[in-house]
Amino acid sequence: MTGIRQQRLRVELPAVLSLGSNLGDREATIREAVADIARLDGVKVVAASSLVESAAVKLDGVDEAAPAYLNAVVAIRTALDPESLLAELNRIEHDHGRVREERWGDRTLDIDIVDLGGLRVATERLTLPHPRAGERGFVLVPWLEIDPGATLGDQGCIDRLPAAADTVHPYPARPLL
Repeated sequence: MTGIRQQRLRVELPAVLSLGSNLGDREATIREAVADIARLDGVKVVAASSLVESAAVKLDGVDEAAPAYLNAVVAIRTALDPESLLAELNRIEHDHGRVREERWGDRTLDIDIVDLGGLRVATERLTLPHPRAGERGFVLVPWLEIDPGATLGDQGCIDRLPAAADTVHPYPARPLL
């Protein structure tokens, strides 16, 4: 049979990523990171929240003395498996000067996979859904902006989680997309 092209089925899953920065030019870093994510092979950015500002959260709790974070959430569709997506996001963090010296320390860029198609993953490097996302207003508030009906694993609708009412401050900036 001539003239018949075979096409490979490319399965894409929806995913939610959270981005944060509290060092350097925070807004520029997040904007560049969103553009970097959009350029990844096998990834399409479909929505981006507004930027919000929040206090730094450290292992001991909120640290008002640390520089404040700018945060955003992006929705993507990806054909990458969870570990490959994580590796690409870690590369983007590194390219933007991320140094991993202190757990929950200040950083130029942090990108977390919050959810990937509802998959449950528990490896040494990755846990999905993100184990602390449901406790973080700086994740839930911008996520609700782009997906008011979002759910997070066994926690259900994120608008019903207490952290969805946390105070994050709108940051005046043009849209990320």
